[in-house]
Amino acid sequence: MISVFKTNVTNRKEIETLKPLLDAHLEIAKWNFDLEDCDNILRIDSKNEITECTVKILRDNGFECEELEGSPIRRTANNNKPRLNVG
Repeated sequence: MISVFKTNVTNRKEIETLKPLLDAHLEIAKWNFDLEDCDNILRIDSKNEITECTVKILRDNGFECEELEGSPIRRTANNNKPRLNVG
């Protein structure tokens, strides 16, 4: 499942602040920021729902964070193509 969040993280120093917290979360397989996107996107690949804890991690450290509509995206087992998780 890939979840996409809009943040106000703007530079590598801020990412380095969050890195140990995101790395320590057992449910998160992979994560990355896209600071070239106007919404400073955080993408997280996980097996389970992680929205609440992700928002909490960022907000507890002084950052804004909200899940974007249409997230999370799940990959189907048979074709590995993204599929929107509706509902």
